[in-house]
Amino acid sequence: MAMTLQVDVVSAETSIYSGQAEMVIAPGAGGELGILPRHAPLITQIKPGALQLKVPGQDEDELVFVSGGILEVQPGVVTVLADTAIRAHDLDEAKALEAKRLAEEAMSNRGEDFNYAAASAELAEAMGQLAAITKLRSKLRGGRG
Repeated sequence: MAMTLQVDVVSAETSIYSGQAEMVIAPGAGGELGILPRHAPLITQIKPGALQLKVPGQDEDELVFVSGGILEVQPGVVTVLADTAIRAHDLDEAKALEAKRLAEEAMSNRGEDFNYAAASAELAEAMGQLAAITKLRSKLRGGRG
């Protein structure tokens, strides 16, 4: 039997996942993080992107889009406190593409009341959702994403 760790993924709205995983791959602020059982304790920010969970007994990894937040690793437990978390199969590609288009448009048409930070955050979230959708499609086609 493979070693596992407890993983809890929660957002402000709800608990998205609570269970065992053999590995967690997270979009850390400084790059992708791979977390296996017995990982050293860690707290880091996460950026918008796909959180990947290797669940024991499942052929397909569980994918969750996170829009940012905090990841904490403690002995045997990984906790993800996400600003927003959506299971990858629940993402709407058309909405993500439209959000990306609107954010890019806002950044190119900077008006008097332009808020760069908000537009940049909206663009990062849309790009993260699209990356999660791409990763999910790759998995469904048999790739490793």
